[in-house]
Amino acid sequence: MVGKDCVAIGSDTRYGISAQTLAMDMPKVYKITESAYVGLPGLISDAQTMFQKIKFKVNMYNLREERVMSAKVLSQMISSMLYEKRFGPYFVEPIIAGVDNGKPFLCAMDLIGALEKPDDFVCAGTAAEAMFGMAESLWKPGLEADDLFEVVAQTLLSAVDRDAISGWGGVVHVITKDAVTTRTLKGRQD
Repeated sequence: MVGKDCVAIGSDTRYGISAQTLAMDMPKVYKITESAYVGLPGLISDAQTMFQKIKFKVNMYNLREERVMSAKVLSQMISSMLYEKRFGPYFVEPIIAGVDNGKPFLCAMDLIGALEKPDDFVCAGTAAEAMFGMAESLWKPGLEADDLFEVVAQTLLSAVDRDAISGWGGVVHVITKDAVTTRTLKGRQD
């Protein structure tokens, strides 16, 4: 979700197979650079593989180019990675959130790498349909970092309450040009 000179990305912490819960502290949002995070909702084995490949390619880019990869370049790289595997795709829907040159950047894509760059918010995962309603009603342009956190937290918590295979709290990262604030949410525990 995009705010005024900031962007936020969040996820629940449940890991399970259908109705069976296997873990309650599974990260689905990964730090790639100091100002870029990637959310990987989908099949967890594919998400972990994608994260390892992304981290490797980002490290190689940083060594070769002698600079930190921007969120925009990161989104193009991930899109290319997904498109390469279009005939046997990774079952993930990446969301990239970051701050490039002081401006918020938000991008989402499908499992074959088709980019979507909205000006407001993106929802993905099993609770996406439930999140859209709350996000549309709570989001407004120009939210400050604290207000943006509150909107993302309320959207996430209300959505996981409506989705039986999401939950166990959540994690929200608010990224500004100066710092990243990470907060843990306590949600329903069932």
